[in-house]
Amino acid sequence: MTVFAVEYRYVSEPEQAARLDEVRPDHRAWLRERAESGDLLASGPYEGGGKALLVFQAADRPALDAVLAEDPFAQASLIAETVATAWNPIIGRLADVATV
Repeated sequence: MTVFAVEYRYVSEPEQAARLDEVRPDHRAWLRERAESGDLLASGPYEGGGKALLVFQAADRPALDAVLAEDPFAQASLIAETVATAWNPIIGRLADVATV
């Protein structure tokens, strides 16, 4: 499995703030499900709340994209940008799940 560092940048229009708050419980429930299944290794917002980091493991980029498409934030068009980079953690707790 490949480990991916995924950065989300949320929509920033003022009228979308209420929509983000409305969908956030479903988004977090989805994240918990992904963590329980083993796909999601870690996640959380950056300070300020406009961006987040999610660390996933997936077979490849198309498999990752399929999982990310299920995110309630993505389905509600609340993610302005997604940047996913294959990442090779070699030291620390996440090193055991990475393939070299």
